[in-house]
Amino acid sequence: MVGGGNDAFIGGVHRMAARLDDRYELLAGALSSTPEKARASGEALGLERIYSDFQQMAEAESAREDGIEAVSIVTPNHVHCAAATAFLARGIHVICDKPLTSTLDDAHRLVAAAEQSQALFILTHNYTAYPLVRQAREMVAGGDIGSVRVVQVEYPQDWLTEPQDIKQALWRCDPVQAGAGGGIGDIGTHAFNLAEFVTGLEVESLAADLQAFVPGRQVDDNAHVMLRFGGGARGMLWSSQVAPGNENALRIRVYGDKGGLEWVQENPNRLLYTPFGEPQRVITRNGAGAGAAAARLSRVPPGHPEGYIEGFANLYSEAATAIEAARDGTPVPDDVLYPTVHDGLKGVQFVAACVASSRDNAAWVTL
Repeated sequence: MVGGGNDAFIGGVHRMAARLDDRYELLAGALSSTPEKARASGEALGLERIYSDFQQMAEAESAREDGIEAVSIVTPNHVHCAAATAFLARGIHVICDKPLTSTLDDAHRLVAAAEQSQALFILTHNYTAYPLVRQAREMVAGGDIGSVRVVQVEYPQDWLTEPQDIKQALWRCDPVQAGAGGGIGDIGTHAFNLAEFVTGLEVESLAADLQAFVPGRQVDDNAHVMLRFGGGARGMLWSSQVAPGNENALRIRVYGDKGGLEWVQENPNRLLYTPFGEPQRVITRNGAGAGAAAARLSRVPPGHPEGYIEGFANLYSEAATAIEAARDGTPVPDDVLYPTVHDGLKGVQFVAACVASSRDNAAWVTL
């Protein structure tokens, strides 16, 4: 692991997720940007192979016969490109937190590095691995709601309604570390990715209005974005970190000419399906009406909640299957899905387009 030291939230999430299905062992880490914190964090986790920085780690691990097969990168955004490139160049598989990078130039550099490497690159857009998100994707692809017309996706939170001086807030509100997009990069990219993943459509152009409502904040904390998809569908995306009463309220609604679907992250074990002219139906995780795509990512019977950690764990298991296939020289099974470096590039392009559109008075911008 690179990043994810003692005071980092997301590193702990990734470690729990990697362990959940018993397919990974944590062997080495460069867990902080300072050697002292890296050492203390590694010792707290019981690691024997503790490194001061990712470059040292990549060089040392690639030279060992028992070196790591994969690295999990959970640093602030501006470190992703350099760290991932160091491991990809040495044939070590990369599992990286989103967004891909803090700048579009770095995103293109990282795509080039991934394409030149024999190693895999997996981006942890964890919401794509919730069972009923896979169910929704399967139903849209299968024509259950007909041709997609309208997509509404939102991701409101309230934790940045006032200035915060905790580490998680400070780097996310720093354009050097987070990138030009604040909330739109942090959570808006999740909403954008989810809209494309569930519908199978690509956003072709957008018009965005970004705001920094908190005085002195250098990046956006609220965004309204209109979307035009290939094929004629239209969409709206709202992301906000200044919406009191919202904790982690990611939601997607997709409407076609034959019906509609709705999924809410805070109640992730239910998918609402309404065929046009018929009563609304509730599909539960691993329950009646759920298909194979949802079942293969479900661990326990219906009625036993699965959510955030399990979503990450599903991506780690998808990655493990792909890594084992690469090790054995066999094809990755067709039903294994995970966001790639190209999905990450799309996300950074989305952020750049939103920033450019908003600066031009919400003008339409082509992705």
